[in-house]
Amino acid sequence: MSRIIPIIPDSSSSLTMSESSVAYRDGPQLGADGKPLPLDFTHHLSEVTKRRQASLIKKYYRFFQIPGIKNLAGGLPNTKFFPFETLEAQSAKPERWQPTPNHPGDKDSNKKDPAAAEPAHITVPTVSGEANPMKKVDVATALQYGQANGYPPLLDWVCKFTRDHLHPDAPYSGGPDVILTCGSTDGFAKTLEMFVNPWIDGLNDPRERPGLLCETFVYGNILSQAEPKGVQIVPVKADAKGMLATGPGGLEDVLKNWDVTKGRRPHLMYTVTLGHNPTGFVIPISRRKEIYAICSRYDVIIVEDEPYWYLQFPSATAANLAKTGTVKQQTQSAEPEVTKRTVSTGYSFLDSLTPSYISIDVDGRVVRLDTFSKTIAPGCRLGWITAQPALIDRLTRIAETSTQQPSGFVQSLVAELVMGPQPEASLSSSSSPSSSTTSTPSSTSSWSLFRSSSSTTPAAQPKPSKETPSSPGEGWQMTGWIRWLEGLRGMYERRMNRMCTILDTGSSLISSNTRLRATNSTSGTPGDWDVITTTPLYTYSWPEGGMFIWLRMHFDTHPLWEHPLFFARNGEREKTKVIDGPTLSLALMLFLTLKPHLVLVSGGNMFSATPEISKEIGWQYFRLCFAAVSEEDVDAGAQRFVDGVRAFWKITDARVIEKLVEKLGDDLDASGGEALNLMKVMGQAGAAEGMNNLGGWLGC
Repeated sequence: MSRIIPIIPDSSSSLTMSESSVAYRDGPQLGADGKPLPLDFTHHLSEVTKRRQASLIKKYYRFFQIPGIKNLAGGLPNTKFFPFETLEAQSAKPERWQPTPNHPGDKDSNKKDPAAAEPAHITVPTVSGEANPMKKVDVATALQYGQANGYPPLLDWVCKFTRDHLHPDAPYSGGPDVILTCGSTDGFAKTLEMFVNPWIDGLNDPRERPGLLCETFVYGNILSQAEPKGVQIVPVKADAKGMLATGPGGLEDVLKNWDVTKGRRPHLMYTVTLGHNPTGFVIPISRRKEIYAICSRYDVIIVEDEPYWYLQFPSATAANLAKTGTVKQQTQSAEPEVTKRTVSTGYSFLDSLTPSYISIDVDGRVVRLDTFSKTIAPGCRLGWITAQPALIDRLTRIAETSTQQPSGFVQSLVAELVMGPQPEASLSSSSSPSSSTTSTPSSTSSWSLFRSSSSTTPAAQPKPSKETPSSPGEGWQMTGWIRWLEGLRGMYERRMNRMCTILDTGSSLISSNTRLRATNSTSGTPGDWDVITTTPLYTYSWPEGGMFIWLRMHFDTHPLWEHPLFFARNGEREKTKVIDGPTLSLALMLFLTLKPHLVLVSGGNMFSATPEISKEIGWQYFRLCFAAVSEEDVDAGAQRFVDGVRAFWKITDARVIEKLVEKLGDDLDASGGEALNLMKVMGQAGAAEGMNNLGGWLGC
């Protein structure tokens, strides 16, 4: 099959295209299902990735199925000597938390079922009597060496969830495939490994430097992963609806006017579109199509990181429309924009959510990162990547020589939790029909047999009838998993509503001055009148997704804005600068950590894509996390923040600001003298007794 690549126009090209079309040199090739075959992106692979070969052990797969064969080929320990008999846990029922409505304006009943609070019990037996490797969950196979793309039963379940329910409308032939990862951080590390050739300043040609497109504000760990490889961070402007497709600083502007002397035109884009961290936006379908069309035109791979995809908040949509005075009819007319799908997921909750870029990925250029960190627990270190089969195959090669598969303890417990009593497994869903290199039914079955046969005879294994629970277990199954996600969304959405309601009440400082007015012409007596002054402290939109509230602080309204600032040096007071925005921002962050406020927030500098953005606008923003604090601290933390900001705006003595900044400067000096140590310093402040942490720095 000849390789198909998109036409990449130069800056003088007049090529135009519709939102979902792609320009091909030879025209799209179609698969047996009539859908376009995914494009070949070998030209984007790193040199190391191109050289990786499949594991030689796969050559032995066909021999493992020979009846009665004595397997002396594999270097596996004997499962008889594993020190764990079973893995057991008390787990939540999927109905534990109550959902919120799927549509803006609908009433939240929040009816609680006392029985749903009772725990369930799951058990992973020593050896399961199940013959089907797609349903076989036991200690013997889970703790043995395994295939790099994941534990077969969990991999099969994740693939079914992904293909049949999360992305049933994937438009390219055969649909996507999956590989399990040790969380999204691991997934992004493998993605960088797959697409990026490391670049070293002074050693490599500046024109060959790779670039990574991202929003103006981005999760900082992404920068920490990309920059050591020499990747140039290329920010794209965003608004309340996400990354801009067009206009000054938008995606097309950045790519069309790229200066090749600064490096290669970026061929990778990192984005969080469904509950962005830190800003909380959800990119609507119309904007998503515009961005995808531009990425297709300029041959950009889209790395879509979606840890918060199920946390989309219809009530925030309604609240933001109400804030702007939009009438109810507009709320209703906006509904199809959010929920439009070409194929139903089979669940009304999933149908109501804005879909992934995969739903419009006709090229197969989207690599999506998913995680169980926000749906089960971060300590699982478990997630998956969804992409076209050829790219999943390359990622499997990377996993074979790095992490291998995730922890067997975690995979088996999560599998037992989400799978529950299984109907007949569909082996065809364990891999993409168009993939011949990932976990095909034959290779998966063979690998499971290999893992189970590390004792010399079947008789050497513990008896299934003794170890397998007589009851079918209390796992969730697919319907229970979706119900769990609905309940989680409900709990987080109610927290967001409560915190935003309190923040709304404190966003402005209202003051009044009593003045004498003219004598009343009727009574002939003088009268007093009040002048009401409203000072905006911060503005924000209710987050339409995710776990964060993104505030823009109006430091220019502070009474000490641009007031001279003095620092003590060698016993003398020396005028060094005025009290500007960055100074007030740092001072407020520290002020909030002091009694009686005791609340910790994250500054926008921590999420600025480049130092220039941090200097220009990063200091204007604070991020509050409503997810991690205790239930009672949702309200208390928000109120402490409001009270602290109000108190800070009432400071009129510049010496107070001076002392705060001086203390922060001394702490930074002690920790290395770099502004990058601010997180460490503020983290130490956050350890104070009674501190309400709305910063949520760890993990997110």
